[in-house]
Amino acid sequence: MHRPLRVRVRMDFKGIGKPGRFLFGGKPSDKAAEDLREQQVAVFRNVPIQGILVEDIDMSAEVYTVQDEVSNHEVAYAPVTLQLRAETLEDVVRFIARDDFRKIEIIDPPNLSLTKYDVERLLFRVAEEMRMYRSLLERKYNNR
Repeated sequence: MHRPLRVRVRMDFKGIGKPGRFLFGGKPSDKAAEDLREQQVAVFRNVPIQGILVEDIDMSAEVYTVQDEVSNHEVAYAPVTLQLRAETLEDVVRFIARDDFRKIEIIDPPNLSLTKYDVERLLFRVAEEMRMYRSLLERKYNNR
């Protein structure tokens, strides 16, 4: 039997500020990023993901802002670090295929050995995630 994979994944959730109407209702980008982080963490805590056990969620990193070169607006990011236990490497792909993915660290095992079959399954899973993501983007931008 194989050992489960333990990884640490960092995601930075992007918050885009919304100007208010008149004097009310605006939301600064840092608040938008924090709100999105809270929503996503609630999903990670409460929605089971097949093949994944969320061991720890660290939201202690500060929200940071950068200047978006495309829109020339300030954009905020709210980081979160997830410590996960995965049954297979393919199970981790859904986390690294996200826009908000920034970094992954494999905690255990210290060495991985993949067979030809393991690599084929992994590449198939990456292609599947990319297809789903592209489909999501097409639906998002075609419905505007």
